[in-house]
Amino acid sequence: MARVPLVDRTAATGSVRTVLDQIHGAFGATPNMFRAVANSPAALQSMWAAFGALGGGVIGVALGEQIAVAVANRNACDYCLAAHTALGRKAGVSGDDLAAAQSGESADPRTAAVLRFALKLVNERGQVDATDVQALRDQGWSDEHIVEIVGHVALNLFTNYVNVALAVPVDFPGVKLRPAR
Repeated sequence: MARVPLVDRTAATGSVRTVLDQIHGAFGATPNMFRAVANSPAALQSMWAAFGALGGGVIGVALGEQIAVAVANRNACDYCLAAHTALGRKAGVSGDDLAAAQSGESADPRTAAVLRFALKLVNERGQVDATDVQALRDQGWSDEHIVEIVGHVALNLFTNYVNVALAVPVDFPGVKLRPAR
């Protein structure tokens, strides 16, 4: 049971209703995470705007979903792991690639570099060094990409913390967490 009420979109008013209607339009339903976050209009607007901005960024939806899966698995966030696995499949990422991303791995060296960096950000609470950033550049990632990767990690930390701390019920097909290596 969620630790905060799940706001009913049809009962919401003002900016909360507007944003929940946008979310409902995008998903065809209103995922429980957004219903929980809707208790704070500012948090809901911030989260939805961040998803929109980063979803249209330079790294692409598929890689964004792989980052989300890696971060969710590392933070033991069942909700985000389930949601981003479903969204990753919708974005064309294979089941095998999503399973590998859970462990921060990929057969593609460029993707693997991003996932290693993302998990280092999580594990070290942002305390990476110049060699970590250079490893991304060495794989052809630009500064724009690198900053956007950090943005994706930060957004996923926000969503992971919301779902774990507030015990948001998972409303996507479940995915088994993988032990951290």
